Amino acid sequence: MSTAKGSTRANASKAEISYELLRSRILDGTYGPGYRLVMDQLARETGVSTIPLREAVRRLQSDGLVEVVRNIGARVAVFDAAQVEHALQVLARLEGYATAISAPLMTPEQLARARAVNDRMVEALEEFDPVSFTALNREFHFAIYAQCPDEHLLALLEAEWARLDHMRRSTFSHVPGRARRSVEEHEHMLDLIQTGAQAQEIERVACAHKIATADALHKAQAKHLKNG
Repeated sequence: MSTAKGSTRANASKAEISYELLRSRILDGTYGPGYRLVMDQLARETGVSTIPLREAVRRLQSDGLVEVVRNIGARVAVFDAAQVEHALQVLARLEGYATAISAPLMTPEQLARARAVNDRMVEALEEFDPVSFTALNREFHFAIYAQCPDEHLLALLEAEWARLDHMRRSTFSHVPGRARRSVEEHEHMLDLIQTGAQAQEIERVACAHKIATADALHKAQAKHLKNG
């Protein structure tokens, strides 16, 4: 009996390790969109048996990072511009609420740290690198969410940001003109937080900030299709 329980725990542990490994390879681009997840090949690459790998792939499918396609099998999910826009619209609502409930919990020191990140984003505009800028953008927002009292909401934010990281390595590489406006909106949000603005106003501004990025992507895609 104890042997069976030990075996179950070992399999669960291997599945967790496999999940984290495959997830990290997807998010860092090692396994890009459309990459086929062939169990035998993955087993040789990772040194893990196919049973925990299959469990890991099922979890990644639930996360939206893997899709199963008829006659192809499991592969890293492929996204189009419309899906990115939809994800940004969902994230806008989550971020608006998370920013509003995190704001009154921020200390002056935490607010100063968020401003410091945004200052680095301003400096990064001079020699613009979309990937680095996007990483700073994530750091900025999570400097605010670190105070979020709702753990479930925080988990949702983490998951949605991860999906977007996979969908596009950098939003700002597609709408570079959006970067400067974004840091200005960050500054406005921080001013609202510092002055103790009403939660509804902070939520509205934070939500509009992300929707503006979705709108910029939509316009860029429409222009691309028109000129294509």
